[in-house]
Parts: sequence; structure tokens; C-alpha cells
Amino acid sequence: EYDTFMTESKVDKAAKSKDVDHKEAKKQDSSQALTTKDADLEGTQKELDAALTYFDKLKPSCVDAGVSYEDRVSRRKEEVESLQEALRILNGEDLA
Repeated sequence: EYDTFMTESKVDKAAKSKDVDHKEAKKQDSSQALTTKDADLEGTQKELDAALTYFDKLKPSCVDAGVSYEDRVSRRKEEVESLQEALRILNGEDLA
């Protein structure tokens, strides 16, 4: 009975030892993957921060400066008319 118990205990101990080895290897792999992911996250976060800073810098020049659509259209129309008048003057057409 003692020999049977010792044999079973040795087998059980060997299996558990092997299980511990596998779990330690898995833990090491997971730890290494976490380190890699953290480094990737840090790099990506830096890129995002740089992009957001650039966006904030560009935003004022791109966002509507308080001028309505109708005002912009009327200014474009005036600009086009003045350019057409300048073209007529340059071509020597009579303004009268």
C-alpha cells in the first residue's frame, strides 16, 4: 500500500511539476507580449498626441471664422466681378 501511494505521489508530483513549467512558460510569453503591446501603445499614443496637436493648430484656419455662407458667396461674387473687370481693362475693352 505504501509503495502504491509513493508511486502515485511521484507520478502526481511529476505531472504537477510539468504543469507548473508550462504555466511559467505561458506566463513569460504573456509578460513578453504585454511588454510589446505596452511599447506599441506608447508609440501609438505619441503619434495620436502629435496628430491632435497638429489638428488643434490647423483647426482655427479651417473652421468657419464666424462669416456666414451668404457673406462668403457675396464676397466671391464681388471678387469674380472685379477680376472680370480687370480682364476687360487688360484686354483694352471699353468700359463705357
